[in-house]
Amino acid sequence: MSGVFVVFEGGDGVGKSTQAALLTEWLETHGREVVRTFEPGDTAVGRDIRRILLDPATGELSPRAEALLYCADKAHHVDHLVLPALERGAVVVSDRYVDSTLAYQGAGRALDGDDLERLCRWATSGLVPDLTVLLDLDPASGVGAIEAKDRLEAAGDDFHGRVRQGFLDLAVRDPDRYLVLPARRPVAELAAAVRERVAPLLSDAAGRMTT
Repeated sequence: MSGVFVVFEGGDGVGKSTQAALLTEWLETHGREVVRTFEPGDTAVGRDIRRILLDPATGELSPRAEALLYCADKAHHVDHLVLPALERGAVVVSDRYVDSTLAYQGAGRALDGDDLERLCRWATSGLVPDLTVLLDLDPASGVGAIEAKDRLEAAGDDFHGRVRQGFLDLAVRDPDRYLVLPARRPVAELAAAVRERVAPLLSDAAGRMTT
């Protein structure tokens, strides 16, 4: 593959969509094809899965059923959108990916992390991002500020505290692949830090395309 895969992760309300949009704009001004996407739900099949997962009317789901639905969305998303884009040399910028499932369903729902990670890696054919940007924020200032909460956002303070720690633990495991940033730094400052880490990845991808 000659493309570059960048993922934005973090709790609800941390500003992932804002930073994904700014990175996409910067890449496009430099002549790169960018596929900006998100999980769950950025396919026709995924939209139905997203509705089940996030609609408060769904009510309580078995944690394992919830995890399997997220992984089903990932499998379809990777096969039908992410991999084709990477194979033609595009930059894929995704709002959420595997780490969200490991943090929300693993740490948050207290599912076995090793079992869940094996399931996620199988669902995504082992595809790992070139860079994961983790926007870190106290949940009280992020999801706590959201008025109309979806099913996951309404899961409670303890849940979101475990999710935050789950993300941080994942970043410690593989520091070279992560950029951890305090989410309440100025938006332009965050965007500049992201661009600084992405630029070398573009050069590496260009080298792969010419060899």
